[in-house]
Formats: sequence, structure tokens, C-alpha cells
Amino acid sequence: MSNAEKYLKRLESSNILRESVIRTIVGTLQLPPESKGLDAGCGTGFYTLMLAEAAGVRGYVTGLDIEEKFLAKGPSLASKSGLTERVSFIKGDISNLPFEENLFDWAFSMDLVGYLKIDPVLLLKELARTVKPGGIIYILNWSSQMLLPGYPVLEARLNATSLGIAPFDAKMKPELHSMRALEWFKQAGLSETRAQTFVNNINPPLSQEMRKALVDLFEMRWGEDNPELLEEDQLEYQRLCRDDSPDFILNMPGYYGFFTYSLFGGRVL
Repeated sequence: MSNAEKYLKRLESSNILRESVIRTIVGTLQLPPESKGLDAGCGTGFYTLMLAEAAGVRGYVTGLDIEEKFLAKGPSLASKSGLTERVSFIKGDISNLPFEENLFDWAFSMDLVGYLKIDPVLLLKELARTVKPGGIIYILNWSSQMLLPGYPVLEARLNATSLGIAPFDAKMKPELHSMRALEWFKQAGLSETRAQTFVNNINPPLSQEMRKALVDLFEMRWGEDNPELLEEDQLEYQRLCRDDSPDFILNMPGYYGFFTYSLFGGRVL
């Protein structure tokens, strides 16, 4: 299995963890009924469908992604959800959108702006080009997690590795960190900027699907083996986070964890 295929499977697995909090976030957007929106970096289209539902029966959402393997999932998901007439999927690059100016009423992008090695201000300006004056641009990014209760030192060390701080890296300027997004919006010429963080709680009992999703999440955030850890921390990480370990942390009675997503928005002048 290629790295891209492995990532796609993990991405799909994570939906069971993220779905409820993303649905809550989409509800707060208060998308105008009958509006036309863009989901830039839509992946498989799973959340594009949520946006389409929020835009109402006469709304329409275009999902855009550069990865054909991701886009291939979208039409099937739309058909199963009965939303085929309210969504479409197109291959494209967020840094050079294949759309005319002032086409959309709003634009949304999740886990993309701030993840690419491209100036996020330029990406916001490109999104703003396609949105009508008065429309709003939203970006939503993963912002934190606490997943190893009782092991704060180990989790802090994992979070301090290259994988743990990704997509930021130690050589990047501080202003490129995703939590500085309000500055990006202002530099891109957007007004009425706002930010809000949402928490998703992970409570027992955990289904088999949830347990699998959490294992995938551990590996997406910190790797299967993290070479930056000291050997003793590496062994502790494997002891706690491998599902075949007798000390697997998800077997702990009363396991609890959480993660957060941060939403940033601004209006096109």
C-alpha cells in the first residue's frame, strides 16, 4: 500500500472521531439559504456534504481538491446521501483556482491553509478573488489534542517532535503558525475577522471503529515510530499506543481524551 493510500484510509477512519464536532462547527457558520459555496481542499468530500446540507435544498457546493484519489470518493458519497444535485467535485489547485471572480457566496477550507508550503495570505487572497463582496471566507484547522491521560510528559515530548508540530516546523517564521490566522485575514484585506475554538471529547465506551480511529490518529500525529524520541520514550510510546500491547492505553478503564479545531473567518470587502 502506498503512503497516499495509507493516508487516505486513515483520513476516512478519522471521520468517526471528527464528524460530530465538524457538524457543530458547520452549524455555527449560518450559511445563507440558497447560497453557492466552495470547499477548497475538500478531500473525499465527506464534509462537503455537510456544507451542502447547511446551505439548504437550493444551495450548491463545489468541492475542489488536487488529489484525484480523494475526489473519486465524492460522487459516491453524494449519491448515498441523496445530494448529487447539490454538489460537484473538481480537480484544482487552491493557489490558482479555476474559477472566475465573484462567483461564490462563501468559501471554506479545512486543514489546508497553513498546511501547504505556500504563503497563507496569498491563498486567502486567491479565495477572496472568487467570493462576492460581502461573502465570508472560513478556514478550519486542527489546533491541539490531549490523548494520553496520565502521561503529560510523554505527550509533551511527542508534541514537540517534527511530526507533533506539523505542519509548522522549527525553521518557519512564527507568523506562519496556524494560530496566527487572524493576522493572515487582515493582511489579505478581509474585515470582521473572528476566531473560535471547538472541543471534541472522547468518552468511553469506545466502539471498535473508534478504537481503530484513535490508533490511526496516534500514528498520524506522532508516527508509527518517532525517531526523534529518546529510546525510553519510544518504548513507552509503543507500549501505550500499539493496539497489540498489553498496556494499550485505550484499554484503561475510564479513558478520556480530547482534541480541538479552531475556526477563523473574515468578510470580503
